[in-house]
Amino acid sequence: MLSLRSLKLKTRMMLILGMMAILQTGFIGFFALVYLSQSLDEQIGLRALHVAKTIAAMPDVVEAVESRDSEWLQPISIDLASVNDARFVVIGDRNGIRLAHPSWKRVGKPMYDDEGDYNEPALVYGKPYIQKATGSLGASVRGKAPIFDSSNENVVGIISVGFMLSSVEDTINRYRDTLYLVILLSLGLSVLTGLWFASHFKKAIFGLEPEQIGRLFQEQNATLESIREGIIAVNGQGNITTFNRAAVDTLGLDANTKLTGRPIEEVLPDSRLMDVLRTGEPQIDKDVWLQDRNLIVNRLPLLQNGQITGVVSSFRRKDELDAISKKLSQIEQYADTLRSQSHEYSNKLHTIAGLIQLGATDEALALIGQESQSHQALIQLLVEAVPDPILAGCMLGKYNRAKELGLNLDIDPESSMKEIPDHIPREELVSIIGNLIDNALEATLTNRKFDVRLSMTDLGNDLIFEIEDEGAGIAEKDQENIFRKGVTSKKGEGHGFGLHLVEKLLQKLGGTILLEPADTVGSRFTVYIPKARPE
Repeated sequence: MLSLRSLKLKTRMMLILGMMAILQTGFIGFFALVYLSQSLDEQIGLRALHVAKTIAAMPDVVEAVESRDSEWLQPISIDLASVNDARFVVIGDRNGIRLAHPSWKRVGKPMYDDEGDYNEPALVYGKPYIQKATGSLGASVRGKAPIFDSSNENVVGIISVGFMLSSVEDTINRYRDTLYLVILLSLGLSVLTGLWFASHFKKAIFGLEPEQIGRLFQEQNATLESIREGIIAVNGQGNITTFNRAAVDTLGLDANTKLTGRPIEEVLPDSRLMDVLRTGEPQIDKDVWLQDRNLIVNRLPLLQNGQITGVVSSFRRKDELDAISKKLSQIEQYADTLRSQSHEYSNKLHTIAGLIQLGATDEALALIGQESQSHQALIQLLVEAVPDPILAGCMLGKYNRAKELGLNLDIDPESSMKEIPDHIPREELVSIIGNLIDNALEATLTNRKFDVRLSMTDLGNDLIFEIEDEGAGIAEKDQENIFRKGVTSKKGEGHGFGLHLVEKLLQKLGGTILLEPADTVGSRFTVYIPKARPE
């Protein structure tokens, strides 16, 4: 047996709408027929009663009843029935004996024998009433009225006017046939409406069946909950339609708070989703503060037929990204250090091997001792002056890089960098110092010199780094633009970004950088980074 779920959407829509049309039309039709039947019975009864009361008030009829003149009453009753479209008009005396009847055979006989009614309300109490009964002429609705004498005090007879119920049934049957036709038309219209609605609906849902939409909805929820980034979507009115658990956790919202349907500005007053909703301009990788949290945010508008219907925002805490960046920076520094050391020691080993082959063993041993002593002295200096392994690793890597280039990175033995505040990101500090040392090495190498000097101190309220090269120096007219993006004195592409990055990082940390000529030749860059957290 086929279930409703196994049918196509169009078939389901036609069946459901068709059944609804049949049930609704049938229910309304049944109610209408019952109400019509009751209304017709009531109207016919009231009409019969009105005719009976009118005849009972006719003076000639009253006089004929008092004189029991059936010869006069018999034809007049038939005429009155014909004039009022009644099935019959029966006239009886005060004892309920017929004085007039459509059939002469029943004149003189009690009305009770035919109707099963003693006519007490009219004959005893003098009150008109309506009765439905089946007599010798068939089922009928009768209106009965008492006939009073000329003084209007005593009851002298009764008038019974009847309308056949078959006319009521004929009227109801005509309406029933009309109802059947309306049901068929409603069913056809419902089928056509179902076809049109199903086609329009399937087009709006991209031709998917309801079960497919249900599965996609479950997959979407599972996907949203599996993403570590927070996701929030709003509709065209700015009300939240979608969010995941990561969004609640990242923003520090109450897990029991109902977000769906609430305005985004009520939940997150500082959110810029409404700006994207108004302008339609996406916002990519924005560094923002929201709910006292530093986030990296993407906001994209949702478009349908060229209209903005909503906005989706994804975000993640910046400290998580910084942690990943920190790990990558460490790996990069380790790789640079190992590469430089490998290259440098390869050259030294080749030199030592050559000395041994030449028989200059004393010179080979002296070179080994000198190298070991120099390297150990540098490591000892960094261990004592720079306890932070990330910054020390960066400097050791740059030292080896300088050796690889045939240069000398001279680190001031009086340097001290032991009190680096926790709020200063180490990867940003490494980027600043690393870029400045790289620039100094390139400038010194280009000018065919050998020494680059680095000194640093953490005394006072600032961290101070001083990098001095032996390059050609920077002309005074170029010093104002040297930190602009893309500005460089080097040839080729891929230059002009290092100093710009240094300045941006220092602005974030609340620091400054000073450029001035060195004592002899080249340039000196002095970096000041406050220990206090910037506002």
